[in-house]
This record gives sequence, structure tokens and C-alpha cells, in this order.
Amino acid sequence: MSLAVGVAETAGEGRMRRPQRYGLWSRAIVGRRLGIATGLGVSALSAAFLLASSGNALHAADCGNVAAPGLDWSKCSKTNIMLQNSDLHGANLAGVHFDSTDLSETNLTSANLEKATLVRAWLKNAHADGANFKKIEAYRSDFSNASVNDASFANAELQRAEFGGAQLANADFQKAELGRADFNKAVLSGVNFSFANLSRATLSGAVIQGPVSFSGAFLYLTRIEGLDLSNATGLQQAQLNLACGDNATKLPLWLTAPAAWPCSPDDPDDKD
Repeated sequence: MSLAVGVAETAGEGRMRRPQRYGLWSRAIVGRRLGIATGLGVSALSAAFLLASSGNALHAADCGNVAAPGLDWSKCSKTNIMLQNSDLHGANLAGVHFDSTDLSETNLTSANLEKATLVRAWLKNAHADGANFKKIEAYRSDFSNASVNDASFANAELQRAEFGGAQLANADFQKAELGRADFNKAVLSGVNFSFANLSRATLSGAVIQGPVSFSGAFLYLTRIEGLDLSNATGLQQAQLNLACGDNATKLPLWLTAPAAWPCSPDDPDDKD
């Protein structure tokens, strides 16, 4: 083989090998870049997890905080504890569980309790003006002598709730379930009972100081003996025919007392 041919073959082999070396080099570079990218991705996920965990920890920590104005106890469990005389003014208590909890004389002014559960809870003498009680579950809860002016109980479950002596100016009970609720000596002014279920509720003895709306309310065996309804709005004859009044019940001029009044005191529906 001549020198020229050998040189040419050697050069050809060099050209053949060079792409292989470059190919290996390229794969190494790509691998390193992929490794860096994978590492960054894992780091990012780890950071996100840590942030989420810290956020959950902060939220969970609120449930352990003592009662204070403006705190966040949303969805916390605070059942069967003593919180009387606490200051929860402006607190976020949405979805909190207050079942069988004593909130007597507690300051709940402007607090948000939407969808909270207060089954058999005590709120005697509580200060809850402007509070949001929408959609709460408060079967047999006690709001007696509480100040709940301008509060909203729309769509709330308040069967057998006690509102005796409560201050209820401009309170909203629209579409609330108030079966057998007791409003004896409660002060009602500008109250909205529109489409509420007041079946077997006691309004006798309530003090009506301004217009009260009964538009679409269900008044089956509702006790209205001696009640002054002369300024009531939305009240229809068909509703009165289901209710329980007497000769002392004052009605708007366009309505008349049903012949069946007063209801029999022996009505078995009134005994339990």
C-alpha cells in the first residue's frame, strides 16, 4: 500500500470516528442537562410541598389559638367546651363545630358563622349584632336574651331554638326552619320571616315594634295569641287559617280571624 493510500485511509477512519466521539459527547451533555432539569423539578416540587405543609400547619394552628377578636377558627372543632364571656368580635367561624358549647355572653358582633353547627349550644345574653348565621345547624340552641340585631339567619336550621327575650331588630330569617322555635318576649322590628317554616313556633308574647314580613311563611299551628300583627306585611288569609290566634290577636284590616280560633289547648301536637 502506497503512502498516499495509507494517509487517505487514516484520514477516512478519523472522519468515521469523529462523529462517534461527538455523539458520545453530545449524549453526555444532554444527560447532564436532563439531570439538572430533573433536579430542579424535584427541588421545585419539594419547595411547593413545604409551602403547602407550612400553610396547612398555620391553618391548623389557628384551631389551637385561644378565643380572640378576628381570629380564624373556620371548620375547627370546638364542641362541648366553655367559651362564655369570650371576645370573638369579627372572627371567622364559618363551618366551626360549636355543638353543646357554652357561648353565653360571648361577643360575636360581626362574626361569620355561616354553615357552623351549634346544636344544643348556649348563646344566652350573647352580643351578636350584625353576625352571619346563614345556613347554620342550631337545633335546640339557646339565643335567649341575646342581642342579634341586623343578624342573618337565612336558610338556617333552628328547630326548637329559644329566642325568648332576644333583641331581633332587622334580623333576617328568610327560608329558615323554625319549627317549634320560641320567641316569647323577643323584640321584633323589621324582621324578615319570608318563606320561613314557623310551624308550631311560639310568637305569643313577642313584642312587635315595627313591620314584620310573613310573605310565604308556613304558619301551621303557629302560636300568635295576643300578638299585634296590625303592621305585618305579606300576611295572607290562608296563612292565618292555619295559625293559632285568639280574640286578642290584632290583624291587618284586610284579614279576619278564622272561626276555628282559638286552637284547642288539648291539641296533641302542642304537648311534646
